[in-house]
Amino acid sequence: MISTSAVSKRYPEGCDALKEVSFEIAAGEMVFITGHSGAGKSTLFRLLAAIERPTSGSIVVNGQNLAALRKSAIPYLRRNFGLIFQDQKLLFDRSVLDNVLLPLAIVGLPARDADRRAHAALDKVGLQGRERAFPIALSGGEQQRLAIARAVVNRPAILLADEPTTNLDNESAADILEIFHAFHQVGVTVVIATHDEQSLARFSPRVLQLEHGRLAGNAA
Repeated sequence: MISTSAVSKRYPEGCDALKEVSFEIAAGEMVFITGHSGAGKSTLFRLLAAIERPTSGSIVVNGQNLAALRKSAIPYLRRNFGLIFQDQKLLFDRSVLDNVLLPLAIVGLPARDADRRAHAALDKVGLQGRERAFPIALSGGEQQRLAIARAVVNRPAILLADEPTTNLDNESAADILEIFHAFHQVGVTVVIATHDEQSLARFSPRVLQLEHGRLAGNAA
């Protein structure tokens, strides 16, 4: 489902964020990308999500080479993705329900179907009953749950998460990871960039370890 070949990323100031990274992720796998701060985890997340393009090498998702995609095709590609960012990118002037409805409005899903699907997504992450609340009224863990609900409401085949447990207490972090694990168990491909070593022991996933931009480990 996801394949990278000799992927490198150099930024204009001459910083090599990634160097010759190659791996494959099969459909339905749960994979953690780990490494020290500055190892290249977030850069790899942005490349896999087609937010940025590699300087060299190829990234193939569902048979499509991301480096060769026209910009106009990227929004259609991302319909296969559920993206969860470090800063969540919630809309604080809209209710919980409206935040989740937004991706469905973009793809033009009929209102009745969209409403049903949004409520189902909120139920899956434990936010039923909070539909009319605004994100500012939610705890950090609840805001992350909202970000996940918004990411999965389109029923994506791939979930990509960048440090989803950052700034959460241990209990909230464990709850968030359980949600990802539940999606993995029903066949969703889950890729999580994290520095949280406890999560590795908890779920025993396949681990891609980055060190200074290079792939240092690829273990199941």
